[in-house]
Amino acid sequence: MTDSDRPDGPRASGEPSLPNSASAFVVEEGCSRCPDLVACRNRISWGNGPRDASVVVVGEAPGAGNPDAETWRGGNYTGMAYTTRHSGGRVRRLLADAGHPDAYYTNAVKCFPCDGEGSNREPTDEERANCRPHLETELDAIAPEVVVSTGKHATATMLAFEGRDVDGFLDSVLDPVDLDAFDATLLPLLHPSYQEVWLSRLGYSESEYVDEIRAHLP
Repeated sequence: MTDSDRPDGPRASGEPSLPNSASAFVVEEGCSRCPDLVACRNRISWGNGPRDASVVVVGEAPGAGNPDAETWRGGNYTGMAYTTRHSGGRVRRLLADAGHPDAYYTNAVKCFPCDGEGSNREPTDEERANCRPHLETELDAIAPEVVVSTGKHATATMLAFEGRDVDGFLDSVLDPVDLDAFDATLLPLLHPSYQEVWLSRLGYSESEYVDEIRAHLP
């Protein structure tokens, strides 16, 4: 599931501010490793946030975005990961509620992957592999204590650095994993688009979910 967008509505109570564009970590300006992604994207959606953050949040890829939104237009238009009102605002609010309003946010794949009709699709294995060095550069530079992966595909991307596969994603939610490659801990979370669907099925209220996340963060 990619970081989808929706029309910009009234600002939600407690919603974090859109990140400053100066915080974008441009690893390879004008990257053209994936021709299909170059054809899809409006802008590369770079990671953003403090370079000394103790928590890095990793998603899969930006969605198409909404160019008509007032501010939260999505990474395909802002050039910064997790800047949609729906997924971006929700994840940033979740981390803030868990005590980390200053986390760093990025995606495993930096460009919007579209299908033949301009809609979201999952990135290919080749596209993930082409973009993996960008993510590695970010994680090496920031050196977080915890990497939070949002959803199955982001979790699979992080486990690939350890030569591991996802074995039952829902069973892995909130189950920390050592990331020896980065001397960090991986904490898988539900994708924001599915959070409300799965929280009760996993036996958590929203407040219990936040408390459990907080307990695993530095």
